[in-house]
Amino acid sequence: MKKFIALLLPLLCGMVAMAQPAPAPVKWSATAIEADDTTYEVRLTATIEEGWHIYDFGPYAEDLFISTTEITIDGAEKVGEITASKAPHRAFDDVYEAEIGTWEGTVVFTQKVKADAEPKTLAINVYYGACNDQSCLPPASEDLTVKIGAAKGVSQTEEATNEEVADDATAAEEIVPTTEEPATDQTVAPVEEEKDNSSLWSTLLAAAAWALAALLTPCVFPMIPMTVSFFVKGGEGGKMRALLYGVFIVALYTLPIAALILITRVVGGATVTADIFNWLATHWLPNTIFFLVFMVFAASFFGAFEITLPNSWVNKSDQNSDRKGLLGVFFLALTLVLVSFSCTGPIVGGAIIGAVSTNNDIWTPILTMLVFSTVFALPFVLFALFPSVLQKMPKSGGWLNSVKVVLGFIEIALGFKFLSTADQTYHWGLLDREIYLGIWIVVFTLLGLYLLGKLKFAHDSEVKYISVPRLALAIASFTFVTYMIPGLWGAPLKKMTGYLPPMATQDFVLTSGGTAAAVTTDDVLTVDGKAPKYSDVLHMPHGLSGFYDYEEALAAARKAGKPLFLDFTGLGCVNCREMEERVWCDSRILESMREDFVLLALFGDSRQKAAEEDWTTNANGKVLKTIGEINSNLVFERYNIAAQPNYLILDGEGNVLASHSYDLDIENFIDFLNRGKEAYSALK
Repeated sequence: MKKFIALLLPLLCGMVAMAQPAPAPVKWSATAIEADDTTYEVRLTATIEEGWHIYDFGPYAEDLFISTTEITIDGAEKVGEITASKAPHRAFDDVYEAEIGTWEGTVVFTQKVKADAEPKTLAINVYYGACNDQSCLPPASEDLTVKIGAAKGVSQTEEATNEEVADDATAAEEIVPTTEEPATDQTVAPVEEEKDNSSLWSTLLAAAAWALAALLTPCVFPMIPMTVSFFVKGGEGGKMRALLYGVFIVALYTLPIAALILITRVVGGATVTADIFNWLATHWLPNTIFFLVFMVFAASFFGAFEITLPNSWVNKSDQNSDRKGLLGVFFLALTLVLVSFSCTGPIVGGAIIGAVSTNNDIWTPILTMLVFSTVFALPFVLFALFPSVLQKMPKSGGWLNSVKVVLGFIEIALGFKFLSTADQTYHWGLLDREIYLGIWIVVFTLLGLYLLGKLKFAHDSEVKYISVPRLALAIASFTFVTYMIPGLWGAPLKKMTGYLPPMATQDFVLTSGGTAAAVTTDDVLTVDGKAPKYSDVLHMPHGLSGFYDYEEALAAARKAGKPLFLDFTGLGCVNCREMEERVWCDSRILESMREDFVLLALFGDSRQKAAEEDWTTNANGKVLKTIGEINSNLVFERYNIAAQPNYLILDGEGNVLASHSYDLDIENFIDFLNRGKEAYSALK
């Protein structure tokens, strides 16, 4: 019976293929690199989507209908057998009742061929079958071409034009004519990306803290007696109505954000959604708008003007809240949301913007809003359930305005983070590290003076004496200022890592060692006497030297005989700075990175225009012209990675040997480096 199923499987796949367009889970590319004066290495790279696999070369019994991988190369004499960069995974298959070999992830096939003096084009055909755990596609045939004999070190993909081939050949000759043997059938399984939820949890905790702060604002606090009055006279079903009141508050805050995000996902797909979030997080326009919005709301908190929604909206909602039943509960929740807008608006906006900037995915903003609204609604639900608790609450007064003013100072400090992001990604040079620090020092000094009663705003009550909480907050503010001051001379300020511009923007560094060392180094990498591409605008931390162009770095790694350390990072990436200042600073890590790897930093948010020869076109047909766009597209297309930071250790062909992501555990990062080195040694 099982063999009967195996016989029918290709036929069923063909019928499915006729009914709907078949996806393309495997992408093929071909290159040819000169091995010596008489031979070339033809390398075919198969990039297989996650969850899919292709079959090995076989052979299998004739009654097993397995679409094994078959590669033919016409136009040159083959030297030796074709090899794969890793051994296939072999396991017993219950359907075929045999041990089957499959490849997953990325695999490179290498075939040596004899070269003639005259240039020629080789015709390559790949016949293969692709399956996942649920189904198989009909066997596919891929035709590729590659040129040999044109120039030393020629490297050409099927899609390249003749002019591009000539340029690539020249570049390859200048950088690295490799003579390394191709990787043999060593088993080096791609490492699953290590996930760490620290960044997500910190974002959600920040949202909860903002919600608690919003409860103490003068727009929200007076709504508590109104809530109690409504539910005291509500009659039967009070507990259920109180719980639904909280549900309505959460829904009114969360659902509009979720709907907006999911609509963009459905209409434009994952790529469009990712592009939108990446644009929001890195482009100068939204970041400048965010900065101005924060400044406007800060001025409102200081009493310059009041930001409110139209009175007709609030009045209409308040009138409907007098209705009985669930409709009245809903309109009471709506009244709360509308009345509190002038205070919660900037807080909600800041929480969402922070979530987008820190985590480039669709769910983090939704979860952030869910946590914010849940924490915000919880006290109102408790007061609705237990009205007597109101008697123990402090009365409204001048202290509520002081809460708004304190939040205004915090809004100013956080607002400059968005202007700094635009400054970094566009290389304006406006907010260098010491200027940014100077602004924060002034802001929190003024905050401390306000808490001590030395500054007053329009709506402040007279401060006859300093309460203990105000004194504690003033001490905390001045302590923070004292902590920041050494940063003006290059102190690392690890507690603020991620919120400060990188050390590379610091004009003066007092010390010359440790994490505060200057970012320049005497050991500058060069390519034939020239500095690495884009090293005039991009820099690595801790005095490390490396590359900023993928192909250039791969060539250097092959030439050096070392694994390639790929750092997918961002100029405005908070978590990237944290990793660099709290993990990379370890002497063991720095020594290993300098000695054991060729380093490559791909900045996914740099808006610097790339060299024209590096421009590329993405899957949607858009021409990518900036360094950040090109790098983000490259990493996503080749490694299915969109989030920053992400770290990969690659072999000389770009195959993944080990991977790592945001994780502040130093020992885990050292283990990641060691795994990469061991996998590379196994290949050699």
